[in-house]
Amino acid sequence: MRQARVHVRVIVEDLGGRPLRDVRPSEVRSWVVALAARGYADSYVYALHRRLSQLFADAQHDGLVAKNPCSRRTSPAAPKQRAYVATTEQVWALHDALPEYFRPVVLLGAFAGLRVAEIAALRVSDVDFMRGIITPAIQYPGDELKTETSKTAIPIPADLALMLNANPVQWGSDTIVVGAFGRPVAPYTIETAFKSARVTVEGLPEGFRIHDLRHYFASLLIAAGLDIKTVQTRLRHASAKTTLDTYGHMWPDRDESSRAAVDDVLRARKNPPQRDAETGSI
Repeated sequence: MRQARVHVRVIVEDLGGRPLRDVRPSEVRSWVVALAARGYADSYVYALHRRLSQLFADAQHDGLVAKNPCSRRTSPAAPKQRAYVATTEQVWALHDALPEYFRPVVLLGAFAGLRVAEIAALRVSDVDFMRGIITPAIQYPGDELKTETSKTAIPIPADLALMLNANPVQWGSDTIVVGAFGRPVAPYTIETAFKSARVTVEGLPEGFRIHDLRHYFASLLIAAGLDIKTVQTRLRHASAKTTLDTYGHMWPDRDESSRAAVDDVLRARKNPPQRDAETGSI
């Protein structure tokens, strides 16, 4: 409520002197630009525009105006929300909260970066357990993957390969993930079980999805020092731009590294290496 009152106060201060019916879309757009020029954060300008649009929607409903001047054309770009990255403890809590036959869902999402439709369809034949390689080939219910990039092989450690082999060994199944009776299951069934497990894990946001395990996978690779191209390849993104736009903030700052690199050059100029008077060598 307090935030709403603050929004309304700003709107009244800027536009309160105008009759509602006289406010035009072009004026709303100019107002949005002026707000940004005054130094307001993008998220705050977006919130103010949304509040103004709500006020005009109410006025339109009451018959005070014929049309709402706020629209996508007048709106600033929606601020990008940074993905929630689960902690390692939360990932393992999710894993342990699932029935054993569903636990590969977390393993494949958090440690291989697979999407839910790929997880549901992943076959035993798509995993080289000896060499430790997953090669996604299809997505549920047996469709081809949308891009060639999505078929990029994913290397996995021997321990993960062993854990993924548990269901095929126990059930003799053709897929890595199975249901209670050892049969393949649809993404909806997997997601339903995942939601039930999610509510038992402290700190996870309500909207946390299987897809969000990919964010953990990305953070794991970045923390290990992998470069952008390698992370792009492991996530099977079509371009490095997608990887940077989503995860660029996770790479550590290199201020000290760049500062040291420049300092080395400056020090070398101030203290040039001395040549041996007799040999002329450095």
